[in-house]
Amino acid sequence: MTIFTSTIDTPLGKIQTAAEGNSLTGLWFIGQKYFPTSMESWINKFDYPVFISLRKWLEDYFAGKNPLMLIPLAPSGSGHSKSEDFRKSSDFRKSVWNILLEIPYGETVTYGEISAKLLSSGINSSAQAVGGAVGHNPISILIPCHRVLGSDGSLTGYAGGTDKKRALLELEKRTVNA
Repeated sequence: MTIFTSTIDTPLGKIQTAAEGNSLTGLWFIGQKYFPTSMESWINKFDYPVFISLRKWLEDYFAGKNPLMLIPLAPSGSGHSKSEDFRKSSDFRKSVWNILLEIPYGETVTYGEISAKLLSSGINSSAQAVGGAVGHNPISILIPCHRVLGSDGSLTGYAGGTDKKRALLELEKRTVNA
């Protein structure tokens, strides 16, 4: 399938996007940790419908609104490995990313709380394993990995940088408290 891409300017810097079909498959701050490296075959298409919707969503989000999620998301995380371990890892990551989607706007959870939620679903994992899955989230902001904190409330790692994580949390806090 063809992968389309576009670069979008935000108040926190440029982001790179990816889409397949009618779904967003990636959104990364340019240069962040885990930034895609094989984009040569992607087709730059500024006016791709998913990107038009995404631009409007991001505009509203950075204006301090809590926009409805109407953009279809399809985080792959599948990579190129065919090993059984990798497929298990991918399924695990997707389970974590689904939990991230449940974190309400303006609220935070800890890695340990996500681990406990997974355990209640029959998936045994450590907070560190959850941290790895959170860090590899391919759709920043929309799958709100910035809402996950360390057990002591600290701003632990964020692939886009803790400065961006802090700014996103402050933006949401201002909106909720307004």
